[in-house]
Amino acid sequence: MTALETFAIYVTPFLVLGLAAKLLLKRYAVDLSDVQEQAGANRKPRRMGLLGAWRTEK
Repeated sequence: MTALETFAIYVTPFLVLGLAAKLLLKRYAVDLSDVQEQAGANRKPRRMGLLGAWRTEK
């Protein structure tokens, strides 16, 4: 088996999984505005930590 065949066998599954994930995310993607609408207009702001930084959620 040549190096090119070994490389193709190793890389192909990752490319296929990446393409499948990209297509599924495009089909079932949800925007942040959709999620915020579900929370409702009367939800009070709160402080949250995200990756070590504090922010105020609106």
